[in-house]
Amino acid sequence: MKAMEEKIRKEGKVFPGHILKVGSFLNHQLDTAFLMEVGREIADLYKNERIDKVVTIETSGVAVAFAAAVELNVPVVYAKKHKSANLPPDLYSAIVHSFTHNTDYTVYISKDFLHPGEKVLIVDDFLAVGNALNGLMEIVGQAGAETVGIATAIEKGFQGGGDAIRAKGIRVESMAIIDEMTDSDIIFRPQDR
Repeated sequence: MKAMEEKIRKEGKVFPGHILKVGSFLNHQLDTAFLMEVGREIADLYKNERIDKVVTIETSGVAVAFAAAVELNVPVVYAKKHKSANLPPDLYSAIVHSFTHNTDYTVYISKDFLHPGEKVLIVDDFLAVGNALNGLMEIVGQAGAETVGIATAIEKGFQGGGDAIRAKGIRVESMAIIDEMTDSDIIFRPQDR
């Protein structure tokens, strides 16, 4: 998606440790019109799948997932990172390692919201090494549902997570794939859109 590449070039900031800050439009402040455009692109890519639910992880993935789900006309289910008193006792769960925070945490989805046989599109803001997405695929599998694909706003291709998931036979569509990132330049993987 050329618009995502342009947005990253214009508003993104690279920090040491391969950190890309896109807080001005994706994960601190939300550019709602742009995110709805991203949602339309994701929905167009998966329009021939019979998707029942979009699944994501809180917090930054919710906006992208919501935009895609609006266009697909399906609900969004998001994994919670903290087990709170208002969660029911019947939960699916997976342990996920956060690349950004360098910590492990357990994510939860209520069994009320994922069911056997459902076709699920997993959506997130970033794909780096793939830990969050692998955790969500594990939860989808626990539910007896099927992951029909993954869509991300930004993939850090140089960290290999997307390619590893693709090697498992899972379709991964990223709006922008960064193959190299330095303090002075971002090199995107060529894509058709």
